[in-house]
Amino acid sequence: MARFLFVTDLDNTLVGDDEALERLNHQLLQHREEHGTVIVYATGRSLPLFEELRSEKPLIKPDLLVLAVGTEIYRQDGDTPDPTWTSQLNQRWDREKIRAIAAQFNDLTPQPQTEQGDFKASYFLEEAASKEVLACLEAELKDQGLDAQLVYSSGHDLDILPKRANKGAAVGFLQQGFQMPRERTVVCGDSGNDLSMFQA
Repeated sequence: MARFLFVTDLDNTLVGDDEALERLNHQLLQHREEHGTVIVYATGRSLPLFEELRSEKPLIKPDLLVLAVGTEIYRQDGDTPDPTWTSQLNQRWDREKIRAIAAQFNDLTPQPQTEQGDFKASYFLEEAASKEVLACLEAELKDQGLDAQLVYSSGHDLDILPKRANKGAAVGFLQQGFQMPRERTVVCGDSGNDLSMFQA
């Protein structure tokens, strides 16, 4: 069997059934050992929230972490984001200007500081107001010439990211780096911020 790139979301995808997780862990470890398969966790969580989950659940050590909805990539045992990925995201990105625009929308409530990042501005947005707010916010960002995208998931989480940043773009970056074609890439996810992975 060939080596492959295995990329999975965590909450409500990999994590949720501890017994099934233990069985999958065994299979993944065996496949990594025998075939060199690359295991990647791709989550909307920040590094502190990932560490919190890892202390609670029997997660195997991944080869890479894609965190903060694809805005940060960490190599195994690395404590700083991948510099090549970071430099790609930095083009035409102005987080402070984006936050100033978002502050004009009363329906947007900033998420805790732990969920904010250099390339991620995160808010809570109730589903009832989402359609109107998202359309107006997207138009305003475009009018200001900002290279940003909106990722709305779980009926309440809004992430404003660079256009080049999401889980799918991060998967594409890893596919290039590992010279791994789509045919040898497996992705798993359950919510709006995972959709882009299925297009990578």
